[in-house]
Amino acid sequence: MIAQAFQTDGLLSDDTVRQTLYAGLEKKFSGQKVLVLIPDHTRTIPLPFLFHELVTLLHDTQQLDFMVALGTHPPLAQSQLDKLVGISAENRTSRYYRHVRVLNHDWVTAEALTSIGTLPQSQIQEIAGDRWHPTLGGDVDILINRAIHDYDHILILGPTFPHEVVGFSGGAKYLFPGISGADMINVTHWLGALAGVRGTIGIKETPVRDMIHAAAAHILTPITLIALVVVDKGLAGIFIGDHLGAWSAAADLSSQRHIVWVDKPFKRVLSQAPPMYDELWTGGKAMYKLEPALAEGGELIIYAPHLDIVSHVHGKHIYEIGYHVLPYFLEQWDQFKHIPLGVLAHSTHVRGDGDFIDGIELPRARVTLATKLPPEDCAQLALGYQNPAEIDIHAWQDREDEGILYVPKAGEMLYRTRP
Repeated sequence: MIAQAFQTDGLLSDDTVRQTLYAGLEKKFSGQKVLVLIPDHTRTIPLPFLFHELVTLLHDTQQLDFMVALGTHPPLAQSQLDKLVGISAENRTSRYYRHVRVLNHDWVTAEALTSIGTLPQSQIQEIAGDRWHPTLGGDVDILINRAIHDYDHILILGPTFPHEVVGFSGGAKYLFPGISGADMINVTHWLGALAGVRGTIGIKETPVRDMIHAAAAHILTPITLIALVVVDKGLAGIFIGDHLGAWSAAADLSSQRHIVWVDKPFKRVLSQAPPMYDELWTGGKAMYKLEPALAEGGELIIYAPHLDIVSHVHGKHIYEIGYHVLPYFLEQWDQFKHIPLGVLAHSTHVRGDGDFIDGIELPRARVTLATKLPPEDCAQLALGYQNPAEIDIHAWQDREDEGILYVPKAGEMLYRTRP
């Protein structure tokens, strides 16, 4: 049974959201220890409002902890955690929050992870189908944050958007890769890369989603999902129930609210990454969400004047390999097999589709950075460079009829050309 409220046009009121939370969760976890998985600052969600409502609603729990499902994103400092959920240091130590903690997922420290089983190569190959490639490797150890064993219930709170790796984000993705170890993160991302962004994003049923659900089936702790569909900064939908059903309903609504259909692909796109993407690792979404509407031979500019770093965690590897199309790596695998699969996947996602023939890389389109990264860095990364100070946004506006598009907040709405 799913408690739900949604709008196919417009947004839900705070009262409607509050009533739906109570309908789905009131007195459900009395006396229990509950772990709530939440997104970090790179996802749009009215988290302070929802955090306050959940703390109030779940006052009868024995322990209520919130863990940021970082995947491989950098951990947040205490002040950042406080800001994320909308509390002050004084609030955090008050009586009202005495049974509440806000934690980071630790995917690096081996002692923080535990194995809950294995996905054998044969099962992964069956899930992958015609996307299977030997570079996916063998069996995958299902490593996850060992904290899941310390709780009576796992509550996932997160938005669902079209996603470049899994089709639609949210749901069990907050487990894998959200609080998992590197193996699941790498293999799922590489499986997504083998299909390409245009063959994955905005598609509900994908092999990566199937792999994530197969891993989640190994978790014995009960799981409830609060699946959200966010439009602008408000909620268009909230679905509360088992993680499969609630996610499915949210993905259906996301497909209605988050896809912009266009009649013809664009020759040039100025895709502005908002400040919440503070590294190219996440700012690449400005490319992912526009590639399906980018013409062959066209150019997409990732416009992010604030962005001055490629990746806090993976920068060394990315500078070593640059950004390239998938066949570039597959045809020269011995040169790149030491690089984590998740990094290779990110590289291909940002670069987009293309070929590698007779030693020559043939990208489908050009990708240019207009950031604080200098020209020499862009050259090393095999991407174009443009000085962001020289970009006149007004010159890009209202030119769709000419095949030119400006997207002021890229990264969440998917642009797709009509069949």
